[in-house]
Amino acid sequence: MGIVRISGRGLAALVLALCGKTLQPRHATYVAFLDRTGTPIDHGLAIFFAAPHSFTGEEVLELQAHGGPVVLQLLLARCLEAAAQDLVDGSPTLAHLRLAKPGEFSQRAFLNDKIDLAQAEAIADLIDASTEAAARSASRSLSGAFSQEIHQLRDALIHLRMLVEATLDFPEEEIDFLRKADANGQLTKLQQNLDLVRQKARQGALLREGIKVVIAGQPNAGKSSLLNALAGAELAIVTPVAGTTRDKVQQTIQIEGVPLHVVDTAGLRESDDEVEKIGVERAWEAIAHADAVLFLHDLTRLDTTEYRAADADIARAMAQKLPKHVAVVDIWNKADAIATYTPECGVLLSAKTGLGLDILRQQLLAVAGWQSVTEGVFIARERHVQALHRVHQHLQEAQGHLAQQAQVLDLLAEELRLAQDALSEITGEFTPDDLLGVIFSSFCIGK
Repeated sequence: MGIVRISGRGLAALVLALCGKTLQPRHATYVAFLDRTGTPIDHGLAIFFAAPHSFTGEEVLELQAHGGPVVLQLLLARCLEAAAQDLVDGSPTLAHLRLAKPGEFSQRAFLNDKIDLAQAEAIADLIDASTEAAARSASRSLSGAFSQEIHQLRDALIHLRMLVEATLDFPEEEIDFLRKADANGQLTKLQQNLDLVRQKARQGALLREGIKVVIAGQPNAGKSSLLNALAGAELAIVTPVAGTTRDKVQQTIQIEGVPLHVVDTAGLRESDDEVEKIGVERAWEAIAHADAVLFLHDLTRLDTTEYRAADADIARAMAQKLPKHVAVVDIWNKADAIATYTPECGVLLSAKTGLGLDILRQQLLAVAGWQSVTEGVFIARERHVQALHRVHQHLQEAQGHLAQQAQVLDLLAEELRLAQDALSEITGEFTPDDLLGVIFSSFCIGK
């Protein structure tokens, strides 16, 4: 089935031209979709939604056809034709009818106050969800769970701002509004509630974005075998020949609903082979952009001085090139061949037998910051996380100003205002137009 959706004002004439009859609002009617001569293009369901009781808040006509691309193209062309010229007098039925831009239906719903910005983004996130947990979290955001949390924070913030403004506006009354209303206690509670929302938002952003995990190490350390073991499929070629992997091999897996983008890379070593040199360069590039690195060590070669020295060189290079927040997990591979080794840190593993894989999966979740609790988690984007971080910073500043009482109450009021603005950016109550353009342009056509 395919759907052609039209949103706007004054659709009655278009409904008559396409369906040959008027439609009862919000009732599915089986009709023939007619061309200019009255010949059926297809038969299907037509539903008319009167404003404001529609997704966009405007009049909406949905034509549910059989879904073949040719049929849908004919139906689209007929809609534009019928809008351009009325059958009776030739005048335009809807002169400005045009094809929708990406995300325009959701944008109109937002502009007409049918949904807020966080809910609009959740529509795209629900469509793009790569795991069941991400889909369920996006559905919570779409239903308004995330927005409700933001509104509760905003209402508490507005009440606190009111107390501060009252103290600023009526200093001659010599009434300590802030002390009597326990403004400090209210601010502390607000910060605690904010911390809970930030935690959920970070978890939601993790469900949406996942993390990039790069497998690195010397040739023949078992990197490709580990990728295959984690993915549960033979994705990368595995041979005893050093330098088999010449380029990056990437696969997205999920652990407890969290997407992990795992990248297998070429073995890190000096080489005269031009193709392998390019592969090593790409490996270092992938490492530099990783959220976490799995550094594989071959237990069967640890007694080789040359091998240990090369591992040490790689470790030093990683320390220089990686930001401090990027975790490097040492993986001691081929434990099936060396059964007596006990590493001081990292994970003892056999990519061949699967020994240690479950421990590694939990380690990856810990590195990602996942807390294994999806109940109540809503989908979130990096911009939401950053906005909440700014709210946290402004409230921290406000806490310091509140401690000084009357001397800096104007600065306290300003920090609370900035915190509210940052919160409002999430739901779209205070959002630059250029940001709206970026957000909705990333949607697919027809949403």
